[in-house]
Amino acid sequence: IPLSNPTVGSGLVAGAAYFYPQTEEQKASQPASLTGLAGMYTSNDSSAIAIVQQNYWRDDRWRFTGALGFADVRLALRPPELDEVEDSPSNADWRVQGGFLFARLSRRLAGNWYGGGLLRVVDTDQSIEFGIEDPEDFDLDDAVRAAGIGIALEYDSRDMPTNPYRGVYFKSELLANDESLGSERNYQSLQLTLKSYHQLRERLVLAWEMRGCALEGAAPLWDACRIPLRGFPAFDYLGKSSFSGQAELRARLTKRWGATVFAGSGWAGNSFSTAGDSEQIPSYGFGVRFEVLPAKRINMRVDFAKSEEDEAIYLSVGEAF
Repeated sequence: IPLSNPTVGSGLVAGAAYFYPQTEEQKASQPASLTGLAGMYTSNDSSAIAIVQQNYWRDDRWRFTGALGFADVRLALRPPELDEVEDSPSNADWRVQGGFLFARLSRRLAGNWYGGGLLRVVDTDQSIEFGIEDPEDFDLDDAVRAAGIGIALEYDSRDMPTNPYRGVYFKSELLANDESLGSERNYQSLQLTLKSYHQLRERLVLAWEMRGCALEGAAPLWDACRIPLRGFPAFDYLGKSSFSGQAELRARLTKRWGATVFAGSGWAGNSFSTAGDSEQIPSYGFGVRFEVLPAKRINMRVDFAKSEEDEAIYLSVGEAF
């Protein structure tokens, strides 16, 4: 599958996914479990490989998500020193490589509410080509290990998780990284996500989402709060807190072709870079869709997005949210 975005450049993703067979009764009560394997290589010499497992049991009373993989990515970083020096390069080369493990197990509490626990371990080496002093708010050590456990609360009434037409999804994750678990430093993170989907007509869906993030303690820079919108590299705006919102209108034009328009805005607080600190960062654009797996409503998407300072083209599989 071709891939293109301003964060890692253009390249290819090779992957496979197996959706476990379901009876008609299971199809009516829970999503299909799946096992996925994917590898990526892009034009800026970034690469990654991962295996993902998702399981749904007992009429969707139990849910499990797990991922294991390795990544070696080359990113462009906006350091604060470079923003303040006249005629200096606008970005520093930032390389992050290492392995990761993630697991979350949830159980239905009542109705569409789920609660559970999560585990995450990320062991990385990183290098930044320009000399940057280690800021008080972030961990820029060459070797960074983050190991944490946390709790998760979810509400999920979506009709299909891969591409909903109707329903609401809310997720709250509180993760505590602690030295007693093997983490280099102690820090905590809170992630909040709210998504809503409305089928206005048979072929027209309005989707919107809001995201919030907060950090306490000296977190690794790659774990900083971001503004997850389109139109600029994903790591341009990093901070100890962030908030964003976006909406997208999705139209099916024919049986398998579709089009979208979207707009959003976000900000980052206590920013690592002076750029975007507590300022509104806009994002808007349009896209084309082609349905590659009708049974799961999985689309190939091409989006053109513009922000205040940048513009970008995205080529990927799956909706942005």
